[in-house]
Order: sequence, then C-alpha cells, then structure tokens
Amino acid sequence: MKEINIAKRLIDERHKKGIRQDDLAEYIGVSKAAVSKWESDKSYPDITLLPQLAAYFNISIDELIGYEPQMVKEDIKKLYHKLSAKFADKPFDEVMDECDSIIKKYYSCFPLLLQMVVLLVNHASLSKNANDVLQKAAELSARVKNESEDVSDAKEASLLEAVCYIMMQQPEKALDLQDENIRPMLNETELLAQTYQMLGNNQKSKEVWQISMYQHLLFLVGDAVYYLMLYTDDFSQAQEIINRILAVADIFKLNKLHPATMASVYVASAQVYCINKKIDDALDMLDKYVTMCINDFLPFTLHGDSFFDSIDNWFLEFDIGNKAPRNEKLIKESLLQCITGNPAFSILSDHPRYKSITDKLKHYLGGNKND
Repeated sequence: MKEINIAKRLIDERHKKGIRQDDLAEYIGVSKAAVSKWESDKSYPDITLLPQLAAYFNISIDELIGYEPQMVKEDIKKLYHKLSAKFADKPFDEVMDECDSIIKKYYSCFPLLLQMVVLLVNHASLSKNANDVLQKAAELSARVKNESEDVSDAKEASLLEAVCYIMMQQPEKALDLQDENIRPMLNETELLAQTYQMLGNNQKSKEVWQISMYQHLLFLVGDAVYYLMLYTDDFSQAQEIINRILAVADIFKLNKLHPATMASVYVASAQVYCINKKIDDALDMLDKYVTMCINDFLPFTLHGDSFFDSIDNWFLEFDIGNKAPRNEKLIKESLLQCITGNPAFSILSDHPRYKSITDKLKHYLGGNKND
C-alpha cells in the first residue's frame, strides 16, 4: 500500500529525463522555487497543473501522485491478517475507524472490499453495535455486486450480503437476494478434471478431483449439522443423523483435516442431546470437542492430509491464504464461549464431568499443549 507521494515521483521522473528544476519550471510556467517546494514536500502543485505534469512525463495522474486505487492480492492478504490481529488486541472502534479509512481509500478495489466484508462479518460480534457493523458489510457487498464487472466477485458479494442479513435476523431480505429454485448442481469442477485427464495432465486432474471432493465433503457435513437442528424434537431421527455425520467424519479423519467443521458437529450434537435430556451423551460429545480443541485445532490452518495430498497450494491461492479468518486469540475465546456461554448447556452446569471438561479447556487455552 502506498500513500500519495508526488515529491518523490517528480524527482524520479525529472532525473529520468535528465532535466533540472529550472527546465521543469519553465515548461510548466512556474518558478524554480515552486518546483523546489513540490520536491521537498513543502507544498503541492495546483490541481490544474497535474494533467500538464503527467503529460510531460508521459505517465497518468495516479502514477504522478503515487496513488494506487487498487491493491494486489498479496497486499490484501497481509492487510486482512494485520487488521484481524488488531481486532484481537485493540478497542473495536479504533480498529473500525482504520477499516473505514481503508475502505474509503480503496473504494473501487472490489477484491479488497470483499475481504473487508469477510473481516467485518467475522468480527462484528466484538462490537457493542454488531448490527451496525453487519449493515455496513451488507452495503459494501451490495456495492461490489452492483458495480464490479467480475462475475465471480459479484456472485460472492451477493452471497455475503445474504449472510449479513441472516446474521441480523432479517431472513426476508436474505431470501430476496437468493434464487428459490433449487437446480441440479453443475459439474464444472468435475468437467475440468476430466479435461485435464484427457490432455494427459494426470497430476492436475488429481488436484482438481481432490478439491472437488474436499469441498463436497465439508458441504455434506456442514449441511448435515444444520439439518440435525431441525430434528431436535425427533430424537430417533436426530440420532440417525448424528451417527451418519460421525461415520463420515471418522472415515475422512475430519478432526485433523478440518477441526472447525467438527467443532460445530460436536457442539450441535451435544445441544440435541441436552434438549432430549441425554446427559451422558451430551457430555461425551463435549469431551470429544475439548479433546479435539486441545490436540488438533491450533494453530489453525487449512491443509490436506494423506488422502487430500494435492490441495495445499490451492489454499495458498485463497484471498486470505490458508490462515483462519480470525486471530488465534479470538479463536481461543470462541472455542471456550461455544460451551461456557451456550444456554443449551445450562442443564449441565452442576455436573462434575461438565466442570472437569470446561476446566480442561480453560487450562489449555490459558497455556499450551505442553502444560
């Protein structure tokens, strides 16, 4: 990221041309003292002179003043994690002011705006006025959706806008943004894998197949968790859903492959068991949750394993890389809050096993695995 710096650019361009301050002053029609002040950063050229200066050096006005309205992907990634760390350690409003300043400066850089939406969505809960933050994120999403010429950016923006309204408990607005007609999934990824295979590029074909299977796996388990919560009053069906989720998770070793997904599985299952007064089963799920948090969760990065052995480079291409969207400090707080701040587990509050489970997690999150 670069700030406006016309002084350095004027010096560099003048040296490239091999001219003196007098020569530039004469061409522009100002005094040598004026040029000297521009180059020493004591004053700026009049705005009406910028086109003439830019034309003289054969550069754009943006290049002349050193302004970059766009950010490259790597800078966006670094900025995201920098701001995420600040949200963990500094007052929310202070970091939010910095975010607002960045958004204004790069208001036409749609890839950046998308990541600012993701940042705000993942940290809105830290604000005393979470809905105000989510509303800002929804408005940014709408801007990208309406203004970007990149189809994938616009599609992602529309989905993020709907997520914001869901989080604000406004399902009607979320529904207006979505297509209610459920069509069969298009096999775009699978078709690409077959194309690579026909071209003899088996390694690339394997990579694409793995990416497809990995995403379908996470969608299957994630969707099943939401599906489970529709059967809290039908324990027989709920138990069947839990059994199937756990069977798939065990086969693909999801505890280590994607612990964040499994965290939602264990917590949701424990909630269903509590609702149905299955206390021991609920405690078993929470025990699995804590054990996974201690052994497999942190430091959190997206990664493959011995089965998905060709997808690590794919994660690195993500807009925020293979790191979590939240800082580790906030992740730790969230892991604890998921069970100690969950009203569904109030029924367990006096149970010795529950106290032992929560104490174990508190001890780990306050220290490290070797404590």
